[in-house]
Amino acid sequence: MGDIGQDTRDEAVRRLAERWLREQAGPGGGFVCSPAGLWLALTAVAAGARGGTAAELRALLGVADEEAAAVVTAAARAWARTRALRVATRVWARVPVRPQYERALPDVAFGPLGPGGIDAWVCERTDGLIERLPLELGDDVALALVNVLALKARWETPFDPAATRDLPFTDATGASRPVPTMHAPVPVVDAWTVAGTYVVELRCRTEPGGAAPARVRFVLGEPEADAARVLPAAWAPRERRTPVDAERVTVAVPRLTLRTRIEVTAQLPALGVRRSTDAGAADFSGLSPQPVYLSDVVQEAVVKIAEEGVEAAAVTVVAMRAVSMPRPRTVRHIAFDRPFGVVVLDGTSDVPLFAGWQAGTPAHEG
Repeated sequence: MGDIGQDTRDEAVRRLAERWLREQAGPGGGFVCSPAGLWLALTAVAAGARGGTAAELRALLGVADEEAAAVVTAAARAWARTRALRVATRVWARVPVRPQYERALPDVAFGPLGPGGIDAWVCERTDGLIERLPLELGDDVALALVNVLALKARWETPFDPAATRDLPFTDATGASRPVPTMHAPVPVVDAWTVAGTYVVELRCRTEPGGAAPARVRFVLGEPEADAARVLPAAWAPRERRTPVDAERVTVAVPRLTLRTRIEVTAQLPALGVRRSTDAGAADFSGLSPQPVYLSDVVQEAVVKIAEEGVEAAAVTVVAMRAVSMPRPRTVRHIAFDRPFGVVVLDGTSDVPLFAGWQAGTPAHEG
């Protein structure tokens, strides 16, 4: 398979998002994750996969083997085209890394894996939203690839803080508690439904030159609908959208901070990734002459929604062990006052950079 185009790549990320969301917290559990961050990290590793290992990663990611390097580099550059979104990837290794693998990933920094430095790199790249790597790297880790996505964008029209007031929020268990809730009108064209799910887009302020840093969509499903059913409505194609039957739309959105650490490793078999985590079957010979396999894939993500804008960050770490080592008019008022989703999309394509499910009472970090 040769290089893939942007549309094919973006569809691969959306497909990964929908499969991965089915593996997240069950009923009542809130979470936030970064499908784009997971795709970037796994695809960078997949650039060093060969044989059957490459085949299973290609089935999940849309690309693998040598052609993956150019695809993941182009994707990272495309999503980081605005100053609002930072994308960075770095590899720390105790085993030799093939020079051709390093050359194929020109935007990835490489260095020795040793004590210190990684936490500071993570904290700096996320502007302090995530202070340290979400995985302890023991002496048995041969290589760690770390990807960071960090977004900071202001609303095109900020919420008026004077309009924020405590209103009840009913969580997934049925308990109701007052939370600080923001209020604003939105253009009718920025609200629609997809198979009974409300979608409201809050526009972010464009940068000089007219670039949109991101698009933030809030999604509210039917009362019993879960995250895996509701969140994909945020990136559903236009032909599936039904305009809201109203002349005016207002919204009520809680201030919130969602933060989650996800152990992706245990979810990989459900995503079709098995050989990559098997010390006896993994083939990453395009990455290192030392046989290695995936031992841990962990992601920490955070999304903060407030009156002035949105901040979000995700750190995805893919750790590998050497085989020899052990082992996201009419007035229609849409109140997000019960479990709902929030999805941050790339500014020009419907790629889910972050996807969150607010199931419990919203908390907000200052």
